[in-house]
Amino acid sequence: MIEHKGKSYICALDLGFEIIRGKWKAVILCHLSDGPKRFLELQRITYGVSQKVLSESLKQLEVDGIIIKHIYAEIPPRVEYSLTEKGQELVPALKIIEEWSKNYFSDILNK
Repeated sequence: MIEHKGKSYICALDLGFEIIRGKWKAVILCHLSDGPKRFLELQRITYGVSQKVLSESLKQLEVDGIIIKHIYAEIPPRVEYSLTEKGQELVPALKIIEEWSKNYFSDILNK
């Protein structure tokens, strides 16, 4: 068993999946792999996510060191989210899962 932040995990894979668990985190990471995004841009391109859930997901990813929140000292303030080095290292694994999905579920994706 692996203990991390008061939770127990069966193995390293279980711990790794905890970071991207949930409906929106992996989608957010895929969008950020294209470059930094502002909150409203992420909300617009991540169809169906509520403002509350997007905000919570971004906060969790930030706490886990996967993304960074850049606050620019401008008026009005500008905030952008981008991947950290740790987050960028996760992108190839997500792309492999995306390709696997395209290969094995093409009949569903082509509808």
